[in-house]
Amino acid sequence: MKHTLVFLCILGLLAGCQMQVAEDNDVLVTVDKYSLRRSEIEQIIPKGTSQADSLLLAESFVKKWIKNVLVYEVAERNIGDKNEEINRLVDEYRRSLLRHRYQKDMMQTKLSSDIKEQEIAVYYEANQDKFKLDKNLIKGLFLKVPINAPGLDKVRKQYRLLDHESLEAIEKFSMQQAVIYDYFYDKWVDFDEILDKMPLNIQHTAQYLRTNKAIETQDSLYCYLLNIDEYVLTGDKAPYEYASSQIKELIVNSKKISFLKNFEEDLYTEALRKGKVIFNTKTND
Repeated sequence: MKHTLVFLCILGLLAGCQMQVAEDNDVLVTVDKYSLRRSEIEQIIPKGTSQADSLLLAESFVKKWIKNVLVYEVAERNIGDKNEEINRLVDEYRRSLLRHRYQKDMMQTKLSSDIKEQEIAVYYEANQDKFKLDKNLIKGLFLKVPINAPGLDKVRKQYRLLDHESLEAIEKFSMQQAVIYDYFYDKWVDFDEILDKMPLNIQHTAQYLRTNKAIETQDSLYCYLLNIDEYVLTGDKAPYEYASSQIKELIVNSKKISFLKNFEEDLYTEALRKGKVIFNTKTND
């Protein structure tokens, strides 16, 4: 009977997902002074989930929430004299979270904006052996097109070219016909990520990249077209534009400790100057 009641409550929640629920009716279940709202459950159910799967997710969440509340109440009743210590630890943890969040946001804004392109370039030149690739990278163009798509024969020729007219024609074609259209002449991508989209088995990747530029293959449904403009191999030095974001993060991290130390010291000095910090110099008799 209890399980049926929970089921009916949750079913009511799912049915109500299609309409605006009044705030007074938002509470789904109550355990003593604690309440769980329908809106909280709606947030944990991914969009597009079937009603059956939504029901299972909601029922599991509600049951877990009820158990957590019941265990918490038992713990609260039996914690006794340790309750003050718990409150102190919670307050300390909250302050630690706030400090960490503020410092993280501040450093993300200040330190990242302080890193100049020249500084990144100097670091790259001085530490090139630190940036050896563990993957093969390529620049180029990838298309996945139904084999019966009108105009495919023309695109088979155009994708091998790099001129503006061909690229413009491919883009227009792809908007209507392509299942996948990836343009990455202007950035490095992992070659394996592209291969995962193609029915292509390559045994010797380095040799394959050295000898193949325009690649075409197909299965029973699709034609796959890949034009490789540039490539760098595993073990090679990472291209600067690929490594620059990593270098920026390294520089930021190296400055972080010094920045935080100075920031805290400045706050301390300013607080003393303004009289915000008061030392009790009296001693107990």
